[in-house]
Amino acid sequence: MAIKLGLGLPQLSQYDISRDVAAVARSAEEIGYEGLWVFEVTMYPTPMTQGYHGVPGQPWPECFRSCADPLVTLALAAAATERPRLGTSVLVAALHAPFQLARSLAALDVASRGRLVAGLGTGWSTDQCAAASIAPFEKRGAALDELLDVCAAVWGPDPVSHQGELCTIAPSAVNPKPAHPIPVFMPALSARSKRRLVDRADGWMPVAHGPRELADEAKKIEDLAVERGRERPLEVCLRAIAAYTPKPIESKDRMPFYGNAAQMAEDAAAHVEAHGIDELLLDLQITPRNAQELIDIAAEVHDALRAVGI
Repeated sequence: MAIKLGLGLPQLSQYDISRDVAAVARSAEEIGYEGLWVFEVTMYPTPMTQGYHGVPGQPWPECFRSCADPLVTLALAAAATERPRLGTSVLVAALHAPFQLARSLAALDVASRGRLVAGLGTGWSTDQCAAASIAPFEKRGAALDELLDVCAAVWGPDPVSHQGELCTIAPSAVNPKPAHPIPVFMPALSARSKRRLVDRADGWMPVAHGPRELADEAKKIEDLAVERGRERPLEVCLRAIAAYTPKPIESKDRMPFYGNAAQMAEDAAAHVEAHGIDELLLDLQITPRNAQELIDIAAEVHDALRAVGI
């Protein structure tokens, strides 16, 4: 059975968000993509004080020198499309005031007529946290926990009230309410984040590092769900950070979803076989030089995956 395919929207410096987001979103809908997704990077440290993803000495990708705001990008896509769901992969909880973010997500869901998926995480960058966080880096998990509490309150019936470390809401009417129950997706790398995922999320957002890695992590989460008494299955949206090349990459060390469309189709099939997934999010925006190249590549990769039953 074919899974849903999602596409990362153009947020990097080679794109003009004033025209390219809407153009790519409309084209993706026409091609057949069922999801449109954004990520969050707020700054590019110069000099680098922490390696990329916290890995010592790992340089930050140059493409992250300029990244469009995720909620602005999704709003542009919402106005340009009718059917694809619109998701964040992911918003860093500690970079946002919880009350305001909960209201913004509700309004975006209304504006998109109920198409929003809220991907939320703790983040890893000490630099971003120092610049914009509402909580110390060491308390970013607690910031996510409180954001989830605030979202549940703000998206629920009036009167809304909340008392927490970061936010106090006196009994109030807070509107608009979401057009539909907004699904909450999360990554889960640490033991604590896995418990949070199992206890509070609707979906899991792993990154495609390889079929074996996906299967191993899925087994840990499934075992934990049984242990903690979760009965409702988690939706799985696999995020593939993809680098397209016109010709196949022949190296035996090729990373998953690096290569031509046929290789990406092979990688997708291998991940689906390792563990069933509901949606594959293809973030193809790194290598194209402009929006038209991104659209052309997205169409080629979409057709290649559908051709092999993905």
